[in-house]
Amino acid sequence: MARFELKLPKMGESVAEATITSWLKDVGDSVELDEAVVEIATDKVDSEVPSEVEGTLVEILFQKDDVVAVGDTIAIIETEGENDVEEQTATKNEKTVATEEVKEVEKTIEKASEIIATPLAKNSDSGKFYSPLVRNIAQTEGVSMEELETLVGSGKDGRVTKDDILSYLENRGDISNEVEELNPSVVPKHIEKSVSKSVPVSINGEDEVIEMTRMGKLIAKHMVDSVHTSAHVQSFIEVDVTNIVKWRNKVKNEFLQREGEKLTFTPILMQAVASTIKKYPLINIAVDGDTIVKKKNINLGMAAALPDGNLIVPVIKNADQLNLVGMTSAVNDLANRARNNALKPDEIQGGTYTVTNVGSFGSVMGTPIINQPQVAILALGAIRKVPAVIETPEGDFIGIRQKMFVSHSYDHRVVNGALGGMFIKTLKEILESWDVNQDF
Repeated sequence: MARFELKLPKMGESVAEATITSWLKDVGDSVELDEAVVEIATDKVDSEVPSEVEGTLVEILFQKDDVVAVGDTIAIIETEGENDVEEQTATKNEKTVATEEVKEVEKTIEKASEIIATPLAKNSDSGKFYSPLVRNIAQTEGVSMEELETLVGSGKDGRVTKDDILSYLENRGDISNEVEELNPSVVPKHIEKSVSKSVPVSINGEDEVIEMTRMGKLIAKHMVDSVHTSAHVQSFIEVDVTNIVKWRNKVKNEFLQREGEKLTFTPILMQAVASTIKKYPLINIAVDGDTIVKKKNINLGMAAALPDGNLIVPVIKNADQLNLVGMTSAVNDLANRARNNALKPDEIQGGTYTVTNVGSFGSVMGTPIINQPQVAILALGAIRKVPAVIETPEGDFIGIRQKMFVSHSYDHRVVNGALGGMFIKTLKEILESWDVNQDF
């Protein structure tokens, strides 16, 4: 008999840890090769960790809701034969070599563990998540949970990072001195407001209390943080997509037969958005403190609904380099795997601009919230038959046209009204000039 260490695999370039959400096997259960053993969750994606060997699960090293670093051993599987397992273990070790960041986290946690007997809770009363490294630094430096709550994180979904708390500690003395000089009757109110909790809700016996899902809590926090971060401004424009509707109706059957993909309006519109971004690259930026990061790649986020009602935003990388067939394939693939909860962590990261199709629910327009750290998001309204004035050399007349509203939310800190408005005006021109006789 030999013992095989099942480790938390690397799940993406920027993913350093994951949370155990559910064990699919109990101690003593037999495990098949490539059979899922445990479910894990990162910031937005739930995944499964399969076994690389066949054997019996003899030890579970982490429990549900524990946060585990990439490369950590999470379970022990007992197998038959020693040599095979040793070779597999060696191979596994080569594949799961922890990044320098993870090593640094492990060293810091180990050092802090010697000092701290009772670490801070990983979640505050308000639901904010703090990594083991941040919690241990806070405990070592005497930072309370209430004090942590006042920090504005620069990490994903507003999470407080190591750099955030170290920067706070460097300026802590200066901040304390400034507070002492301020009017004491004003400062406590400001601090109290920063850590205030939600207003209590009265509940009677007929009301049902439903706990928010883990993803629901993350999305809620992400949305609130975005509103507090960006100065949201919206521009709206109506687009005549009659030619696009006619063209799609004409080619959709041939497209399906030849390419094996169902052609919807989404990839057509996404391709037009990518083309527009190439004309206005200052929409494809991110804000980093007092600097602007101009993104080289155009990575389109595509908001997709999940079966439980939540939303997720898979990313189409280098969208401007895809033709319509490639865009259709990418859109259909990501949408299907999003609905089946089969997206990889890397596939929801790196977006530079987001598109959400509110028209799929019948909405005419929307005012979407920016997906941080991006600076703009586009909402596509429902396509409707409407009476419209049609201009011709012989004069104007009323006709039935297929039209839709496009809503553009952008961050007024770095995107002014001229850029935000010209962006959707150009998008309108691209869509309305669609050639009904073109091939695909």
